[in-house]
Amino acid sequence: MTDQLNPRFRLDSYVVGSANRLAVTAARAVAESPGTAYNPLFIYAGPGLGKTHLLMAIGHQARSIDPQLTVEYVTLDDFVEAYHAAIAAGQGDAYRKRYAEAGVLLVDDVQFLTHRREVQAELLRLVNAMTTAGRQIVMTSDRPPADIEALDERLIQRFAGGLVIDIGAPDFETRVAILRRQCDDRHVTFEPGVIEAVAEAGAGNVRELIGGLNRLVAFQSVSDRPIDAVRAREVLGGAPTVHGAADAGTAPPDAAGPAPLETTEFDAFLSEVTVTLSQQVEAWRARVGEAILRWEGEGYRTARLTALLDQEAPPDPEATLKSFVADVERLRRLEREASELDPELAGAAAFRDPDGIVAADGLLARARAGATPPPGPSPIWRRDWCAAGSSDQVALGGAAAVIAEPGVKYNPLVIVAGSGLGKTHLLHAIGNELARAPDSVVACLGAQDFTENLIEAIDRDRMALWRARYRRVTAFLLDDVQLLAGRDRSQEELFWLFNQLAEQGRQMVFTSLVPPRELTGVEPRLMSRLEGGLVVTLGAPDRELRLVVARRELVERAGAADEDLAQYLAGRPADSPRAVLGLVQRVLQAAESQQLPPSAGLARELLEGPADRPARKGGARRSSGIVVSASGGIKSGEKMVWVWPDAADRLIEDLR
Repeated sequence: MTDQLNPRFRLDSYVVGSANRLAVTAARAVAESPGTAYNPLFIYAGPGLGKTHLLMAIGHQARSIDPQLTVEYVTLDDFVEAYHAAIAAGQGDAYRKRYAEAGVLLVDDVQFLTHRREVQAELLRLVNAMTTAGRQIVMTSDRPPADIEALDERLIQRFAGGLVIDIGAPDFETRVAILRRQCDDRHVTFEPGVIEAVAEAGAGNVRELIGGLNRLVAFQSVSDRPIDAVRAREVLGGAPTVHGAADAGTAPPDAAGPAPLETTEFDAFLSEVTVTLSQQVEAWRARVGEAILRWEGEGYRTARLTALLDQEAPPDPEATLKSFVADVERLRRLEREASELDPELAGAAAFRDPDGIVAADGLLARARAGATPPPGPSPIWRRDWCAAGSSDQVALGGAAAVIAEPGVKYNPLVIVAGSGLGKTHLLHAIGNELARAPDSVVACLGAQDFTENLIEAIDRDRMALWRARYRRVTAFLLDDVQLLAGRDRSQEELFWLFNQLAEQGRQMVFTSLVPPRELTGVEPRLMSRLEGGLVVTLGAPDRELRLVVARRELVERAGAADEDLAQYLAGRPADSPRAVLGLVQRVLQAAESQQLPPSAGLARELLEGPADRPARKGGARRSSGIVVSASGGIKSGEKMVWVWPDAADRLIEDLR
């Protein structure tokens, strides 16, 4: 369907350079004359080089020339899912007919045909049917057809029979042009030389190029003066570099093609009936007859319309036609929502009877009742508790932009920080703010939980429901993405989820211990997508931040903050806000056990030892271990820290 095309991906927004000129020329020729110039057209390129953009641009251009043209865009993953669902429901013919009758069919990421013999056979039949009928098919891949593992030789030959063309990495001039256009679209200006500095930074694809630009935009937004070329190079020194990878976008839904014979016969029959009706009966009967043919062809029951033809002079046939169409549109909305909750409900008979709206409403209600919402952000972590030091201003600025315009400015936002520096807090704080929007569905969970939920879905054969659970969210936030290393199935599912949410403009936020480019055991295509957003870092707390954290924790736990105590604790070495919290809790526990008010003197004696005798090794008096929770109610074994003053304390605690 044309509404599957990203409205931003058009030919006039595609920057043409030496590396993509031939591909753009071929795309324009196909869009202007579908089915005649190059059929099939096969475009391949590495990650982030714009093949999905060009693919969708063909659809937009073809549709603008011929508004009546049917354009279908599908990813291979969706293509496969729809195929299996159609076969299971006994609707294989209807599935094939849908794609075979498209004027232009756009299939993204066909490299995932590997080892899918049955789907390959369906795609081969579809290609043959469409090319024979003069209908255009365009496909993209991250590699040429011959390099797709275990691909049917007949498919390779069919692709070669059209045009196979690649998109290379953009040269310097093209990168500059892309960046300038991005700045114009965002209404962003930089000092002379900054754009060129970004273009020279070594980005190997457009997605990484935009990621570098995002970083500069974020830095400039919190800077007191415009960034110059020198500062830009300093900022980009830690920016993502090139990673080879397999691009991808989404996976195609349904495939394969039936015989063009059915289409030809149906069109001829419809034409004959239409002519006969228009010539031999009253105008209203002709319109009703055409409506019956149309809606029955789409699988809807037309008893209400058929009843009109049994009457000599119905009171208001036009009103009946309008109400019928309105009910069909309502059924479509109900089916769309129900299938998002439970994919098995797609195509249910209740959604094909305009006279049975009540039954369709009931089916949706049951789907809503049985739908398990995704895990959301923890309410205890609020935005107003997100204190930040001087090194964290860019991160907080990026978070503010995401909250203000979800899915628009920085998508994804990747927060990089070591343990205890507040990345999980900031993630959940963003999630809580996004959850305030009406009708929002925010998923916020750890990578470990993501994998465990996936395993459970596989074990219970509930993958369709599992995918639907996350694909309907308005925002997706994932903590500790580095834990997905080596988990191929989890990465694959996250990759497809990422693509779908990105196409729908749904905000995504990730946290990681290391920058995306340094992740090990993570697929390059996934790293590429993480790098294409805004990557920000949280640093070790400065004294000002330690003071804020200490004051706030004292007020929260003791009801008031002794300023001398807060200042003393802020002056203590602490490499993370979590460590500051541990210091506060140790002092408060000591004060409680000695029945003394918490004070700087007590803290000094506890942490440095009494003045009249040498401090114990490690600089701390004996005290019980303190549990410092960094998760605040989050179910994660990796978010719990035990703080022990020294080995002797640990031994005493063990003996207890």
